[in-house]
Amino acid sequence: MAAAPKPWVIPAPLYREVEEASWDTAEDAPGPRCGHSLTAVAPTKNHGPRLILFGGATAIEGGASSGVPGIRLAGVTNSVHSYDVNSKKWTRMHPAGEAPSPRAAHAAAAVGTMVVFQGGIGPAGHSTDDLYVLDLTNDKFKWHRVVVQGPGPGPRYGHAMDLVAQRYLVTVSGNDGKRVLSDAWVLDTAQKPYRWQKLNPEGDRPLGRMYASASARSDGMLLLCGGRDSSGVPLSDAYGLLMHTNGQWEWTLAPGVSPSPRYQHAAVFVGARLHVTGGVLRGGRSIEGEGAIAVLDTAAGVWLDKNGIVTSSRNKPSNDPDPALELLRRCRHAVASVSSQIFLFGGLLKGDMLLDDFLVAENSPFQSEVPNSIYNTDGVTFETNHNHDSASTSNHQNGRSEANSSTDQHSLNMLIQASEEEAEAVSAVWRAAKEASANSSDESLSDEKETSDSLIDEKSVGNENDNSDVNDPLQPHVKLHPRAVVVAKETVGNLGGLVRQLSLDQFENESRRMHPSNAEQSYPPRKHLNRQKSPQGLHKKVISFLLRPRNWKAPANRAFFLDSYEVGELCYAAEQIFIQEPTVLQLKAPIKVFGDLHGQFGDLMRLFDEYGYPSTAGDITYIDYLFLGDYVDRGQHSLETITLLLALKIEYPENVHLIRGNHEAADINALFGFRLECIERMGESDGIWAWTRFNQLFNYLPLAASIDKKIICMHGGIGRSITSVEQIEKLERPITMDVGSIILMDLLWSDPTENDSIEGLRPNARGPGLVTFGPDRVADFCKRNKLQLIIRAHECVMDGFERFAQGQLITLFSATNYCGTANNAGAILVVGRGLVIVPKLIHPLPPPIQSPESSPEHASDDTWMQELNIQRPPTPTRGRPQSADRSSLAYI
Repeated sequence: MAAAPKPWVIPAPLYREVEEASWDTAEDAPGPRCGHSLTAVAPTKNHGPRLILFGGATAIEGGASSGVPGIRLAGVTNSVHSYDVNSKKWTRMHPAGEAPSPRAAHAAAAVGTMVVFQGGIGPAGHSTDDLYVLDLTNDKFKWHRVVVQGPGPGPRYGHAMDLVAQRYLVTVSGNDGKRVLSDAWVLDTAQKPYRWQKLNPEGDRPLGRMYASASARSDGMLLLCGGRDSSGVPLSDAYGLLMHTNGQWEWTLAPGVSPSPRYQHAAVFVGARLHVTGGVLRGGRSIEGEGAIAVLDTAAGVWLDKNGIVTSSRNKPSNDPDPALELLRRCRHAVASVSSQIFLFGGLLKGDMLLDDFLVAENSPFQSEVPNSIYNTDGVTFETNHNHDSASTSNHQNGRSEANSSTDQHSLNMLIQASEEEAEAVSAVWRAAKEASANSSDESLSDEKETSDSLIDEKSVGNENDNSDVNDPLQPHVKLHPRAVVVAKETVGNLGGLVRQLSLDQFENESRRMHPSNAEQSYPPRKHLNRQKSPQGLHKKVISFLLRPRNWKAPANRAFFLDSYEVGELCYAAEQIFIQEPTVLQLKAPIKVFGDLHGQFGDLMRLFDEYGYPSTAGDITYIDYLFLGDYVDRGQHSLETITLLLALKIEYPENVHLIRGNHEAADINALFGFRLECIERMGESDGIWAWTRFNQLFNYLPLAASIDKKIICMHGGIGRSITSVEQIEKLERPITMDVGSIILMDLLWSDPTENDSIEGLRPNARGPGLVTFGPDRVADFCKRNKLQLIIRAHECVMDGFERFAQGQLITLFSATNYCGTANNAGAILVVGRGLVIVPKLIHPLPPPIQSPESSPEHASDDTWMQELNIQRPPTPTRGRPQSADRSSLAYI
């Protein structure tokens, strides 16, 4: 049966020679070889992205011309060559330190600006299973031999290895000289002393194989493809290896029909697309025809060749050979990807001819217009059978209802597989931002210099003030209260009477502990309320209709209560307020801070109900409200969420504050639910108009907020580019993501590193061009800007809040049970006038008890939510190792 048409998928790309590549001397040219490795390394301070070519065989014995069956690799080397992607030049490297022995058929993986090598085979037989690291962090390139305790994978060749979730070094399959292997091993690069751990994954385990390929997708999935089994039969299957939140790993079979079985091929991920090239069939016969180039699109769940979706094996020689396909008739070559480009070097042709050509291909361009068919439910990724409970939210809970922990299969699939569509969208925005930044590089450099100079001047002039400020006992200092307020999970009924306080030490999912303080929270006198009117009091209508913390219920009829004209009026009134506000809001405590809401309006009402709501009948007269962005997408009620917050902003412009999140951008919320919700609930014409108007408004939102000049609040983080608050203040609004600077990308998209032990800057699994920043960056930023705390949102955390950098940064997330899968708590932070911060939590509600009155409404909502999330799996919950003595691994 022919596969259903999927018009948004892009065929496999064709390769061409890199004609511009050059070298200075003959030694700098890599030369013909096979069985080598090619690894892409992240940019450093002095270098752009580079490809590192290591090892391989530079000669062969036997082959077709000798009349003797089989070949023998000869001239095995341990030479290292570097290709600078920007300058397009090859260079022979001579690193210091003890180099690994000459080898081929080894495995290599990039870890930041380092390359790790393991195994292989050389003139003396099997290479040892020692790990060798080539450190390229600075200009003094050096080899290191990594000390690993305990047993490991052992000597092997023809295996595959990659870094999963930017942390776990995983090696699979191969041959130990006695048999073909099917095992998998993992080494946690964030835990010392280093140890290999043999995995016992659940699910459909792949057969033992050698000469397979394995590449890690940016969200943390390793995909094993092809290979040769113990009988010498080439394989065409592909398996994904995933890790769950409880540390259990699982194999799952990839869908689709591969163009051809193969081994001794090469494969690498670009976004959600695994690019597979070359390889041989049984007997060493080269793959011919259209099967020589293939792509596994893991977002669409299909295999592709140059003509489109593959429905059957196509490995048949053509009477009229295509030169572009003939170029890929090779084996034992190596590939690596940089940004959207796939590079290929060398290999073996027809069993006895070594190649030294250097090829490149472009991954599919990002499609800014999303076809309607992308919302069809046939584009589901891998199917898995998950029997694991979600990670427990905290030890102090007295159990969990089975209904909460047994998530439906599609939902758990979505939680484990981070959204590759989001990564593609991020890539497009990143490329646009990078181009915009390059176009204004001169201006940016001068601005940065002025900022740097002004910071130096302030620091030199204000040293005395700095010291007095730190030592002055009358100055308030930011403190996290030793107890959090928690609404316990109830089985039935209302929330009343179930509020209690818990020590922060009892939070299992919290990263680390802080020293408690005995300071109590206090509030200032009532504030004078300055109100702004909207046309015909429209905002009052919205507040009256939606602000019902105790008795709000999801409407059975999903038609939205405002028409497009009213949406336009509401946006205009709010926009006029945002235009007058600074890019960085200057606020004072006391204030309540909310994290991501993502259209989960019911959670917003629960938080208002339990901890006060912005009304004269509530607590607006003595405490402000700050929302950190991501009001739309993912959830069922983005329209209610954003319209109520805008109405509250109009009613209380000096007391309710909104800043921008990464989902307040048309490129993103066109893909992840908001546009679809507007159309579904307002009709196509009115819905698209309203969606466009909301996004025009989003371009005016402030980008950060300062509380008493001691706390800075933002959506994402400081990334690589933000060193001062002044840089954010200089961003001019209205601003869109595609023309914004790298500063805007960092502000809305960056995340902290996984834990306090990982410093500096690392690549971010969300997508190319994004980074994570370490605790050293946080400490330096706070010191330079005389700040004591960063509060940010952007990541789902199990307890609703999570500390980082020894408490100098807090991640906040207010939506519970994110996308119906995460089982996380939601939280707000209440900042008192003495800058004492009290976390206040709510836990996920149990599934509703079905009744004749309630079941139609819930069934309608659940169906809509499920259909919406099938096409846009959520970013995985932020996971971290809980303590040094835990045996389980946290999923990233």
